[in-house]
Amino acid sequence: MVSPVTVVKSEGPKLVPFFKATCVYFVLWLPTSAPSWFSALIKCLPIFCLWVFLLAHGIGFLGAHASARKILAGLIFSALGDAFLIWQEQGYFSHGLLMFAITHILYSSAFGMKPLNLGAGLVIGGVSGLSYALLYPYLSGPFTYLVAVYIALIGFMGWRAIAGVQLTNDLWTWTQLSACLGAVLFMVSDLTIAVNKFCFPVPHSRAIIMATYYAAQMLIALSAVECQDADASRKRG
Repeated sequence: MVSPVTVVKSEGPKLVPFFKATCVYFVLWLPTSAPSWFSALIKCLPIFCLWVFLLAHGIGFLGAHASARKILAGLIFSALGDAFLIWQEQGYFSHGLLMFAITHILYSSAFGMKPLNLGAGLVIGGVSGLSYALLYPYLSGPFTYLVAVYIALIGFMGWRAIAGVQLTNDLWTWTQLSACLGAVLFMVSDLTIAVNKFCFPVPHSRAIIMATYYAAQMLIALSAVECQDADASRKRG
């Protein structure tokens, strides 16, 4: 297993543009009440930097590893989702929901189905069910089933990411741990969005949503760097 110190030394410089773009977003803190193409660009810029981060590893790397390609595709759909959500009050929330649903399908496919880890699946299923039970009384119209489908998809993605980390058996890599943490942060971010939109105002919701979201996307992108190890372990499994 590659040392985390080695990872930081080798991958850290490639992530500098992402960190700078994230800082720009939080420093400018453009008002959401006045959506514009500029605010969409600033919001999507950190995700664009993660595209560059993966592409910096070479077309050959992406061509050889399906997991990395799927994560890159997921980041592309994420940027589209971010752009749609800039205009969510103008009726584009469901469009953003669709883009992120596709993202979770791609990430789930990238993480694979081995090991199965049914225990983790049951825990995530329970958390997903409780989340929907919390939201259900506040949902109406098409959102009643759209939110249910979305929760199922992000829950499945979280299960597949968490399933890869088997700490008790020492059968894990830092990339699997990165995917796991990224998936959990993604679920926290999206649950905060849902509660804030449908249930009640969450204090400092935007800061919580965007901080956990950017961290989640970075960790998931980072998990692709050595996805050849994950691909090999899945084949052995």
